Amino acid sequence: MRGDDKWREWLTVPGLVRSAAERYADAEAVVEGRTRISYTELGARVERSAAACLAHGVTPGDRVAVWAPNSLDWLVAALGAVSAGGVLVPLNTRFKGTEAVDVLRRSGARLLFVTGTFLGTSYVASLRRAAGEGEGEGEGEGEGGAQGQEQGRRTRTGAGPLPGLPELREAVVFAEDAPPGFGTWKDFLAAGEGTSPAEARARMSELTPGMASDVIYTSGTTGRPKGVAVTHAQTLRAYETWSDLAGLRRTDRYLIANPFFHTFGYKAGVLACLMRGATMIPQPVFSADTTLATAAAERVTTLPAPPALLRALLDHPGRGSYDLTSLRLVVTGASVVPLSLVERLRDELGVATVLTAYGLSEASGIVTMCRRHDPPTVIASTSGRAIPGVEVRIVDTAGRILPPGSPGEILVRGFNVMRGYRGDDRATAEAVTVDGWLHTGDVGALDAHGNLRITDRLKDMYIVGGFNAYPAEIEQFLLRHPEVTDAAVIGVPDERLGEVGQAWVVRTSGALLTEAELIAWARREMANYKVPRSVRFVRALPRNASGKVLKGQLREAAANPADEM
Repeated sequence: MRGDDKWREWLTVPGLVRSAAERYADAEAVVEGRTRISYTELGARVERSAAACLAHGVTPGDRVAVWAPNSLDWLVAALGAVSAGGVLVPLNTRFKGTEAVDVLRRSGARLLFVTGTFLGTSYVASLRRAAGEGEGEGEGEGEGGAQGQEQGRRTRTGAGPLPGLPELREAVVFAEDAPPGFGTWKDFLAAGEGTSPAEARARMSELTPGMASDVIYTSGTTGRPKGVAVTHAQTLRAYETWSDLAGLRRTDRYLIANPFFHTFGYKAGVLACLMRGATMIPQPVFSADTTLATAAAERVTTLPAPPALLRALLDHPGRGSYDLTSLRLVVTGASVVPLSLVERLRDELGVATVLTAYGLSEASGIVTMCRRHDPPTVIASTSGRAIPGVEVRIVDTAGRILPPGSPGEILVRGFNVMRGYRGDDRATAEAVTVDGWLHTGDVGALDAHGNLRITDRLKDMYIVGGFNAYPAEIEQFLLRHPEVTDAAVIGVPDERLGEVGQAWVVRTSGALLTEAELIAWARREMANYKVPRSVRFVRALPRNASGKVLKGQLREAAANPADEM
């Protein structure tokens, strides 16, 4: 059976969980501190969670949200909900209460699993404040005022645990105690004890590959998140392919530092491990100290992460005191992956396989990926070739296909393209053409071998005196400077040229690089119109949880030069 067809063995996510429990049985499935459980035990916990969901009235198609950091409880709750037919809605742990309430309302979530206190913030308290503020503001999904008014009337009745969320019937806290209106995880599971394993398995058997498995709300750098609906079949096929191309093995020990609410953490992490029988080691927050200590103590072999996280590990002053010789596989992805990063991972850490990839939520999180035999220059300068079953083309503003080497908008067509944005038919029609091509909004170019080089986002491109300037390309140049460890470029207004580049730069530790020196260096390295006209040095660039630079914040700060970042 071909790698991209292997998903048919499982058909659905609960089918994958059951298969993993049977195939990998006594192998270590999850390590969380002192807790270590086998695949058999993981399967039993997920089945118990599914039974509890049934007891609490979850039916196929119900949206079930999880707002919590990476943990074993997250895994069991999410996989249990999906096994009961629920559609998983993972919430970004960086959301404020108002943002979480907005997604809960728009997704129509019926059940919520939420952490208690995380990084000093009470998620329950923030939800209660935000839901109270939203009381009576009911919002319809594509129905306009009538549905919104009805939802507002239902809101005022306080039908669920949070007054501003009429669709939400239950909220469960991952804690020993819960406030009034909320339940505890322990009590939630106990309610499922009257549901037999046969009932839970019968529900799982009702699910089909074409059903929605999750709605992931985009974590872009600007704009309101949109809910991307993806099916069981799309998810399983995409990440069986990812696992195959990455070379993930049964003996791998996978440190999942990427957040579970993102496809990189949940699908390329949790689901990929279930497919291969690798050991999952969830990490709730990224900390270079914790990552180094865990990687050494647990003999971690696999560490997918965005470039910024990998650089933090490499540049950590105490790295030499940790034994990282077990590391063999790193997968990363971004518009800018310096060749020096790939070389350092190989030379300094001895990582045998370093790969880059490109994806977006609207395409199940994966579009292109490098192959393990690709040379370092291809891995650093491109995001690889289209995965099997997927087409990529580059078009100009008129929709004409561009030849190799010419930058334009990246279009994607294949099995991985989303079913649509939940509750937003108009946005779906704007994003996906009638013949199935997804407009990504990303700018890139294909080389003669089909390797994709990401140039930028359409909205990030700026025009300098008639020339198109692509920030990602300029950032790639800046990162070659020996005293630059991170860089982002934006366009700012200019009376003569319309717009010019402004670079936001993080210097290497102890560096004394000045604005004039960096601009002079840039003039020797790139065409004049690409050279930034100004430089602002900062300690760190603002990024979202998936590692993307928040350029909107940089633009706001650029408009107010006195502001500190």
